[in-house]
Amino acid sequence: MDLFEYQARDMFAAHGVPVLPGGVAETPEQAEAIARDIAGQVVVKAQVKVGGRGKAGGVKLADSPEEAKARATDILGLDIKGHVTRKVMVAQASDIAEEYYFSYLLDRSNRTFLAMASVEGGMEIEEIAVSKPEALARIPVDATVGVDRAKAEEIVDAAKFPAEVRDQVIEIAIKLWEVFSEEDATLVEVNPLAKAPDGTVLALDGKVTLDENAGFRQAGHDALEDVAAADPLEAAAKEKDLNYVKLDGEVGIIGNGAGLVMSTLDVVAYAGEEFGGVRPANFLDIGGGASAQVMADGLGIILSDPAVKSVFVNVFGGITACDAVANGIVSALSMLGDEATKPLVVRLDGNNVDEGRRILAEAAHPLVTVVDTMDGAARRAAELAAA
Repeated sequence: MDLFEYQARDMFAAHGVPVLPGGVAETPEQAEAIARDIAGQVVVKAQVKVGGRGKAGGVKLADSPEEAKARATDILGLDIKGHVTRKVMVAQASDIAEEYYFSYLLDRSNRTFLAMASVEGGMEIEEIAVSKPEALARIPVDATVGVDRAKAEEIVDAAKFPAEVRDQVIEIAIKLWEVFSEEDATLVEVNPLAKAPDGTVLALDGKVTLDENAGFRQAGHDALEDVAAADPLEAAAKEKDLNYVKLDGEVGIIGNGAGLVMSTLDVVAYAGEEFGGVRPANFLDIGGGASAQVMADGLGIILSDPAVKSVFVNVFGGITACDAVANGIVSALSMLGDEATKPLVVRLDGNNVDEGRRILAEAAHPLVTVVDTMDGAARRAAELAAA
Protein backbone atom coordinates (compact mmCIF):
# COMPACT_ATOMS: atom_id res chain seq x y z
CA MET A 1 0.00 0.00 0.00
CA ASP A 2 1.44 3.34 -1.08
CA LEU A 3 0.92 6.25 1.31
CA PHE A 4 0.12 9.83 0.46
CA GLU A 5 2.90 12.31 1.19
CA TYR A 6 1.09 13.71 4.22
CA GLN A 7 0.72 10.20 5.66
CA ALA A 8 4.44 9.54 5.12
CA ARG A 9 5.23 12.89 6.75
CA ASP A 10 3.11 12.04 9.79
CA MET A 11 4.77 8.64 10.05
CA PHE A 12 8.21 10.25 9.84
CA ALA A 13 7.31 12.71 12.59
CA ALA A 14 6.03 9.91 14.82
CA HIS A 15 9.46 8.25 14.61
CA GLY A 16 11.44 11.43 15.21
CA VAL A 17 12.46 12.21 11.63
CA PRO A 18 12.70 16.03 11.33
CA VAL A 19 9.88 17.47 9.21
CA LEU A 20 8.31 20.90 8.84
CA PRO A 21 4.95 21.80 10.45
CA GLY A 22 1.91 21.13 8.28
CA GLY A 23 -1.45 19.48 7.87
CA VAL A 24 -3.83 18.02 5.34
CA ALA A 25 -6.92 19.79 3.98
CA GLU A 26 -9.90 18.64 1.95
CA THR A 27 -11.37 22.13 1.50
CA PRO A 28 -9.91 25.58 0.77
CA GLU A 29 -11.14 26.75 4.17
CA GLN A 30 -9.20 24.01 5.94
CA ALA A 31 -6.09 24.95 3.96
CA GLU A 32 -6.53 28.57 5.06
CA ALA A 33 -6.81 27.53 8.71
CA ILE A 34 -3.65 25.41 8.57
CA ALA A 35 -1.72 28.26 6.92
CA ARG A 36 -2.95 30.65 9.63
CA ASP A 37 -1.62 28.32 12.34
CA ILE A 38 1.76 28.07 10.60
CA ALA A 39 1.90 31.88 10.34
CA GLY A 40 4.37 32.15 7.48
CA GLN A 41 4.95 31.21 3.89
CA VAL A 42 3.52 27.79 3.07
CA VAL A 43 3.58 25.34 0.21
CA VAL A 44 0.29 23.80 -0.94
CA LYS A 45 0.85 20.35 -2.47
CA ALA A 46 -1.61 18.06 -4.25
CA GLN A 47 -1.91 14.69 -2.53
CA VAL A 48 -1.86 12.17 -5.37
CA LYS A 49 0.11 8.97 -5.68
CA VAL A 50 1.94 9.94 -8.84
CA GLY A 51 4.99 11.99 -9.75
CA GLY A 52 5.12 15.22 -11.73
CA ARG A 53 2.85 17.23 -9.44
CA GLY A 54 4.83 20.42 -9.78
CA LYS A 55 4.83 20.42 -13.59
CA ALA A 56 1.07 19.74 -13.53
CA GLY A 57 0.36 22.75 -11.29
CA GLY A 58 -0.11 20.70 -8.16
CA VAL A 59 2.53 22.44 -6.00
CA LYS A 60 2.21 26.15 -5.24
CA LEU A 61 3.63 28.63 -2.73
CA ALA A 62 1.40 30.94 -0.70
CA ASP A 63 2.48 33.97 1.32
CA SER A 64 -0.71 34.34 3.39
CA PRO A 65 -3.64 32.26 4.66
CA GLU A 66 -5.90 33.88 2.07
CA GLU A 67 -3.49 32.99 -0.70
CA ALA A 68 -3.25 29.43 0.64
CA LYS A 69 -7.02 29.19 0.34
CA ALA A 70 -6.85 30.42 -3.25
CA ARG A 71 -4.06 27.97 -4.15
CA ALA A 72 -5.99 25.10 -2.56
CA THR A 73 -9.01 26.10 -4.65
CA ASP A 74 -6.82 25.85 -7.76
CA ILE A 75 -5.43 22.43 -6.85
CA LEU A 76 -8.41 20.57 -5.33
CA GLY A 77 -10.16 18.69 -8.12
CA LEU A 78 -7.10 18.96 -10.39
CA ASP A 79 -6.51 15.88 -12.54
CA ILE A 80 -2.84 14.87 -12.47
CA LYS A 81 -2.07 11.97 -14.80
CA GLY A 82 -5.49 10.47 -14.18
CA HIS A 83 -5.43 11.03 -10.42
CA VAL A 84 -8.00 13.52 -9.13
CA THR A 85 -6.75 15.65 -6.24
CA ARG A 86 -9.06 15.28 -3.24
CA LYS A 87 -6.65 16.53 -0.57
CA VAL A 88 -3.80 19.00 -0.30
CA MET A 89 -0.99 19.17 2.20
CA VAL A 90 -0.22 22.62 3.55
CA ALA A 91 3.29 22.76 5.02
CA GLN A 92 5.69 25.43 6.15
CA ALA A 93 7.88 26.51 3.26
CA SER A 94 11.64 26.41 3.51
CA ASP A 95 14.53 27.69 1.43
CA ILE A 96 16.90 24.92 0.37
CA ALA A 97 20.69 25.21 0.43
CA GLU A 98 21.38 21.62 -0.71
CA GLU A 99 19.28 18.62 -1.74
CA TYR A 100 20.11 15.00 -0.89
CA TYR A 101 18.49 11.60 -1.43
CA PHE A 102 17.97 8.73 1.03
CA SER A 103 15.96 5.52 0.94
CA TYR A 104 15.55 2.00 2.26
CA LEU A 105 13.89 -0.62 0.11
CA LEU A 106 13.31 -4.32 -0.28
CA ASP A 107 15.88 -5.69 -2.74
CA ARG A 108 13.95 -8.67 -4.11
CA SER A 109 16.60 -9.78 -6.57
CA ASN A 110 19.22 -10.19 -3.84
CA ARG A 111 16.76 -11.18 -1.10
CA THR A 112 17.87 -8.49 1.28
CA PHE A 113 17.24 -4.86 2.20
CA LEU A 114 19.10 -2.04 0.52
CA ALA A 115 20.01 1.49 1.55
CA MET A 116 20.50 4.02 -1.23
CA ALA A 117 21.84 7.51 -0.65
CA SER A 118 23.17 10.39 -2.70
CA VAL A 119 24.22 13.98 -2.17
CA GLU A 120 22.59 14.76 -5.53
CA GLY A 121 18.91 14.69 -4.60
CA GLY A 122 15.95 16.54 -6.03
CA MET A 123 15.77 14.51 -9.25
CA GLU A 124 14.38 11.06 -9.90
CA ILE A 125 16.67 8.39 -8.49
CA GLU A 126 16.48 6.56 -11.84
CA GLU A 127 18.12 9.56 -13.48
CA ILE A 128 20.94 9.58 -10.94
CA ALA A 129 21.48 5.83 -11.34
CA VAL A 130 21.82 6.20 -15.12
CA SER A 131 23.57 9.53 -15.55
CA LYS A 132 25.90 9.41 -12.52
CA PRO A 133 25.93 5.92 -10.99
CA GLU A 134 29.03 6.79 -8.98
CA ALA A 135 26.98 9.42 -7.11
CA LEU A 136 24.57 6.81 -5.72
CA ALA A 137 25.69 4.69 -2.78
CA ARG A 138 24.06 1.26 -2.54
CA ILE A 139 24.62 -0.49 0.79
CA PRO A 140 23.01 -3.88 1.58
CA VAL A 141 21.34 -4.12 4.98
CA ASP A 142 21.16 -7.45 6.82
CA ALA A 143 17.56 -7.93 7.94
CA THR A 144 18.73 -9.74 11.09
CA VAL A 145 20.95 -6.84 12.12
CA GLY A 146 19.25 -3.74 10.71
CA VAL A 147 20.72 -0.25 10.82
CA ASP A 148 22.60 0.62 13.98
CA ARG A 149 24.90 3.61 14.31
CA ALA A 150 27.83 1.80 12.67
CA LYS A 151 25.74 0.82 9.64
CA ALA A 152 24.28 4.34 9.40
CA GLU A 153 27.81 5.78 9.41
CA GLU A 154 28.79 3.33 6.65
CA ILE A 155 25.86 4.44 4.48
CA VAL A 156 26.38 8.16 5.05
CA ASP A 157 30.13 7.98 4.43
CA ALA A 158 29.68 5.87 1.30
CA ALA A 159 27.41 8.58 -0.10
CA LYS A 160 29.99 11.26 0.82
CA PHE A 161 27.66 13.52 2.77
CA PRO A 162 29.38 16.81 3.75
CA ALA A 163 31.03 16.85 7.17
CA GLU A 164 28.78 19.66 8.40
CA VAL A 165 25.62 17.55 7.99
CA ARG A 166 27.10 14.09 8.61
CA ASP A 167 25.93 13.69 12.19
CA GLN A 168 22.41 14.88 11.38
CA VAL A 169 22.07 12.50 8.44
CA ILE A 170 23.33 9.59 10.54
CA GLU A 171 20.59 10.25 13.10
CA ILE A 172 18.01 10.54 10.32
CA ALA A 173 19.25 7.29 8.77
CA ILE A 174 18.69 5.47 12.07
CA LYS A 175 15.20 6.94 12.48
CA LEU A 176 14.22 6.17 8.90
CA TRP A 177 15.22 2.56 9.52
CA GLU A 178 12.86 2.57 12.50
CA VAL A 179 10.10 3.66 10.13
CA PHE A 180 11.07 0.97 7.63
CA SER A 181 11.29 -1.89 10.11
CA GLU A 182 8.67 -1.02 12.73
CA GLU A 183 6.02 -0.08 10.18
CA ASP A 184 6.71 -3.13 7.97
CA ALA A 185 7.53 -1.04 4.91
CA THR A 186 9.00 -2.19 1.62
CA LEU A 187 10.05 1.35 0.67
CA VAL A 188 10.93 4.46 2.65
CA GLU A 189 12.24 7.29 0.47
CA VAL A 190 13.10 10.93 1.16
CA ASN A 191 13.69 13.14 -1.87
CA PRO A 192 14.72 15.73 -1.15
CA LEU A 193 16.38 15.31 2.19
CA ALA A 194 17.20 19.00 2.34
CA LYS A 195 19.71 21.20 4.09
CA ALA A 196 18.08 24.50 5.04
CA PRO A 197 20.09 27.76 4.99
CA ASP A 198 20.56 27.52 8.76
CA GLY A 199 22.19 24.08 8.37
CA THR A 200 19.25 22.01 9.59
CA VAL A 201 18.56 18.83 7.61
CA LEU A 202 14.87 18.10 6.98
CA ALA A 203 12.76 15.51 5.21
CA LEU A 204 10.83 17.72 2.79
CA ASP A 205 9.14 15.00 0.76
CA GLY A 206 8.57 11.34 1.51
CA LYS A 207 7.32 8.14 -0.05
CA VAL A 208 6.35 5.08 1.97
CA THR A 209 5.08 1.74 0.73
CA LEU A 210 3.73 -0.64 3.37
CA ASP A 211 3.71 -4.43 3.14
CA GLU A 212 0.04 -5.41 3.22
CA ASN A 213 1.07 -8.98 4.07
CA ALA A 214 2.09 -7.65 7.48
CA GLY A 215 -1.29 -6.03 8.08
CA PHE A 216 -2.20 -8.60 10.73
CA ARG A 217 0.34 -7.01 13.10
CA GLN A 218 -0.22 -3.40 12.03
CA ALA A 219 -3.79 -2.67 13.08
CA GLY A 220 -3.40 1.08 12.55
CA HIS A 221 -2.54 0.69 8.88
CA ASP A 222 -6.15 0.03 7.87
CA ALA A 223 -6.92 3.70 8.50
CA LEU A 224 -4.26 4.72 5.96
CA GLU A 225 -6.00 3.06 3.02
CA ASP A 226 -7.34 5.38 0.34
CA VAL A 227 -10.90 4.05 0.31
CA ALA A 228 -12.22 6.78 -1.99
CA ALA A 229 -9.85 5.80 -4.80
CA ALA A 230 -10.27 2.05 -4.42
CA ASP A 231 -11.88 0.14 -7.27
CA PRO A 232 -15.33 -0.99 -5.98
CA LEU A 233 -14.85 -4.50 -7.37
CA GLU A 234 -11.46 -4.82 -5.69
CA ALA A 235 -12.97 -3.53 -2.44
CA ALA A 236 -15.79 -6.07 -2.65
CA ALA A 237 -13.30 -8.86 -3.36
CA LYS A 238 -11.14 -7.82 -0.42
CA GLU A 239 -14.13 -8.11 1.90
CA LYS A 240 -14.47 -11.73 0.77
CA ASP A 241 -10.72 -12.41 1.14
CA LEU A 242 -10.27 -12.94 -2.60
CA ASN A 243 -6.98 -12.23 -4.38
CA TYR A 244 -8.49 -10.04 -7.11
CA VAL A 245 -7.06 -7.29 -9.30
CA LYS A 246 -9.21 -5.42 -11.84
CA LEU A 247 -7.78 -5.14 -15.36
CA ASP A 248 -9.02 -3.50 -18.56
CA GLY A 249 -10.33 -6.42 -20.59
CA GLU A 250 -13.31 -8.57 -21.48
CA VAL A 251 -12.47 -12.12 -20.32
CA GLY A 252 -12.94 -12.79 -16.62
CA ILE A 253 -10.25 -15.08 -15.17
CA ILE A 254 -10.50 -17.54 -12.27
CA GLY A 255 -7.64 -19.89 -11.42
CA ASN A 256 -6.04 -21.65 -8.49
CA GLY A 257 -2.50 -20.51 -7.84
CA ALA A 258 -0.85 -17.23 -8.75
CA GLY A 259 1.49 -18.82 -11.30
CA LEU A 260 -1.34 -20.53 -13.14
CA VAL A 261 -3.42 -17.34 -13.16
CA MET A 262 -0.51 -15.31 -14.53
CA SER A 263 -0.03 -17.88 -17.29
CA THR A 264 -3.75 -17.74 -18.00
CA LEU A 265 -3.58 -13.97 -18.46
CA ASP A 266 -0.84 -14.48 -21.03
CA VAL A 267 -2.62 -17.16 -23.06
CA VAL A 268 -5.88 -15.18 -23.07
CA ALA A 269 -4.09 -12.03 -24.25
CA TYR A 270 -2.36 -14.03 -26.98
CA ALA A 271 -5.57 -15.77 -28.06
CA GLY A 272 -7.44 -12.46 -27.97
CA GLU A 273 -5.27 -11.00 -30.72
CA GLU A 274 -7.19 -13.20 -33.17
CA PHE A 275 -10.46 -11.61 -32.07
CA GLY A 276 -9.76 -7.90 -32.25
CA GLY A 277 -7.54 -7.53 -29.20
CA VAL A 278 -9.68 -9.19 -26.52
CA ARG A 279 -7.86 -9.06 -23.18
CA PRO A 280 -8.12 -10.43 -19.62
CA ALA A 281 -10.52 -8.50 -17.38
CA ASN A 282 -8.99 -9.42 -14.04
CA PHE A 283 -6.59 -11.48 -11.97
CA LEU A 284 -8.42 -13.78 -9.52
CA ASP A 285 -6.61 -16.52 -7.60
CA ILE A 286 -8.94 -18.68 -5.50
CA GLY A 287 -5.99 -20.62 -4.09
CA GLY A 288 -6.53 -24.16 -2.94
CA GLY A 289 -10.02 -23.68 -1.56
CA ALA A 290 -12.30 -23.94 -4.57
CA SER A 291 -15.43 -24.53 -2.48
CA ALA A 292 -18.87 -23.67 -3.77
CA GLN A 293 -18.92 -20.49 -1.68
CA VAL A 294 -15.45 -19.38 -2.82
CA MET A 295 -16.37 -20.09 -6.44
CA ALA A 296 -19.69 -18.25 -6.04
CA ASP A 297 -17.93 -15.26 -4.48
CA GLY A 298 -15.38 -15.19 -7.29
CA LEU A 299 -17.94 -15.56 -10.05
CA GLY A 300 -20.16 -12.97 -8.39
CA ILE A 301 -17.37 -10.39 -8.41
CA ILE A 302 -16.38 -11.11 -12.02
CA LEU A 303 -19.93 -11.22 -13.38
CA SER A 304 -20.72 -7.87 -11.75
CA ASP A 305 -18.06 -6.25 -13.95
CA PRO A 306 -19.98 -4.84 -16.94
CA ALA A 307 -16.85 -5.09 -19.10
CA VAL A 308 -16.74 -8.89 -18.76
CA LYS A 309 -18.22 -10.76 -21.73
CA SER A 310 -17.05 -14.29 -20.88
CA VAL A 311 -15.33 -16.12 -18.02
CA PHE A 312 -12.42 -18.56 -18.19
CA VAL A 313 -12.16 -20.92 -15.19
CA ASN A 314 -8.72 -22.57 -15.34
CA VAL A 315 -8.02 -25.05 -12.54
CA PHE A 316 -5.30 -27.61 -11.97
CA GLY A 317 -6.46 -30.13 -9.39
CA GLY A 318 -3.98 -30.74 -6.62
CA ILE A 319 -4.86 -30.67 -2.94
CA THR A 320 -8.32 -29.59 -4.07
CA ALA A 321 -9.32 -32.23 -6.63
CA CYS A 322 -11.08 -31.47 -9.91
CA ASP A 323 -14.30 -33.16 -8.81
CA ALA A 324 -14.52 -30.76 -5.84
CA VAL A 325 -13.90 -27.83 -8.18
CA ALA A 326 -16.58 -29.08 -10.60
CA ASN A 327 -19.08 -29.44 -7.76
CA GLY A 328 -18.11 -25.93 -6.67
CA ILE A 329 -18.83 -24.53 -10.13
CA VAL A 330 -22.21 -26.28 -10.36
CA SER A 331 -23.20 -25.17 -6.87
CA ALA A 332 -21.95 -21.64 -7.47
CA LEU A 333 -24.06 -21.27 -10.62
CA SER A 334 -27.06 -22.55 -8.70
CA MET A 335 -26.38 -20.07 -5.88
CA LEU A 336 -25.99 -17.17 -8.32
CA GLY A 337 -29.16 -18.06 -10.25
CA ASP A 338 -30.22 -15.24 -12.56
CA GLU A 339 -27.06 -13.28 -11.73
CA ALA A 340 -25.10 -15.72 -13.88
CA THR A 341 -25.70 -14.54 -17.43
CA LYS A 342 -22.31 -14.77 -19.16
CA PRO A 343 -20.71 -17.87 -20.73
CA LEU A 344 -18.11 -19.83 -18.77
CA VAL A 345 -15.29 -21.78 -20.37
CA VAL A 346 -13.87 -24.37 -17.96
CA ARG A 347 -10.57 -26.16 -18.27
CA LEU A 348 -9.80 -28.81 -15.64
CA ASP A 349 -6.64 -30.88 -15.32
CA GLY A 350 -4.84 -32.81 -12.62
CA ASN A 351 -6.20 -34.78 -9.68
CA ASN A 352 -9.58 -36.48 -10.45
CA VAL A 353 -9.93 -34.65 -13.76
CA ASP A 354 -12.14 -37.32 -15.36
CA GLU A 355 -14.62 -37.20 -12.50
CA GLY A 356 -14.63 -33.40 -12.59
CA ARG A 357 -15.42 -33.36 -16.28
CA ARG A 358 -18.15 -35.98 -15.77
CA ILE A 359 -19.82 -33.81 -13.12
CA LEU A 360 -19.88 -30.81 -15.43
CA ALA A 361 -21.14 -32.87 -18.36
CA GLU A 362 -23.91 -34.36 -16.26
CA ALA A 363 -24.94 -30.93 -14.97
CA ALA A 364 -25.12 -29.70 -18.58
CA HIS A 365 -25.43 -26.07 -17.55
CA PRO A 366 -26.21 -23.97 -20.65
CA LEU A 367 -23.58 -21.37 -19.78
CA VAL A 368 -20.71 -23.84 -19.31
CA THR A 369 -18.37 -25.08 -22.03
CA VAL A 370 -15.65 -27.57 -21.05
CA VAL A 371 -12.43 -27.48 -23.09
CA ASP A 372 -9.61 -29.93 -22.43
CA THR A 373 -6.58 -27.75 -23.18
CA MET A 374 -5.51 -24.40 -21.77
CA ASP A 375 -4.81 -22.86 -25.18
CA GLY A 376 -8.09 -24.13 -26.57
CA ALA A 377 -10.04 -22.85 -23.60
CA ALA A 378 -8.38 -19.45 -23.86
CA ARG A 379 -9.25 -19.22 -27.53
CA ARG A 380 -12.87 -20.17 -26.89
CA ALA A 381 -13.20 -17.64 -24.07
CA ALA A 382 -11.77 -14.91 -26.28
CA GLU A 383 -14.09 -15.90 -29.13
CA LEU A 384 -17.14 -15.72 -26.85
CA ALA A 385 -16.05 -12.33 -25.49
CA ALA A 386 -15.74 -10.97 -29.02
CA ALA A 387 -19.11 -12.31 -30.18
